[in-house]
Amino acid sequence: MVAIPSGFSPEEYLALEQQSQIRHEYRHGHVYAMAGGSDDHDEICLNLIEILRRQVRELGCEVRSGNVKVNYTKSFYYYPDVFVTCDPRDRQDRYVKRHPQLIAEVLSPGTEAFDRGDKFQDYQQLSSLSEYLLISQTEIQVEYYCRQPSQQSWNQTIYRAGDLIQLGNIGLEVAVEELYRGVSWFLLSLATALHS
Repeated sequence: MVAIPSGFSPEEYLALEQQSQIRHEYRHGHVYAMAGGSDDHDEICLNLIEILRRQVRELGCEVRSGNVKVNYTKSFYYYPDVFVTCDPRDRQDRYVKRHPQLIAEVLSPGTEAFDRGDKFQDYQQLSSLSEYLLISQTEIQVEYYCRQPSQQSWNQTIYRAGDLIQLGNIGLEVAVEELYRGVSWFLLSLATALHS
């Protein structure tokens, strides 16, 4: 992410974003241009969206990609890679959602530290958020964080090859490999395994 000079109000940021051809995120007066992602990053996002949509549509929930913003008061506007909202209030604004239940970020070298640190801390301010996924794009590994009823702590589970991901709050169980279908190095490893 590349920072633009600071001092933006949320209103100025939203006005900038309406006119811009590239996406920007906003955090505490700072605006950051977003870099493009790899095809592997995109493949993982699309796989997760496909899996989630099959499950949550029947629950009256919506799955959104990295084209819709998540906002908390005047603190931040982020574009999560994938998120789920089940709150009817999120149907009022087509561009900004404020009540996500699940957020997933696919880790990239340039954003991994931010996704794990400040961004996760910011997301925790969303009282609706109960599940957070960090998905590696270089190996089969998914970190799952689930908010405890006390709202003060999060349990972490790490899923690797052969594991079933359990997203308890939306009632989803899926093999971790399903997230990696079509990813370049995953296809290569499957082809190598078949020829061994």
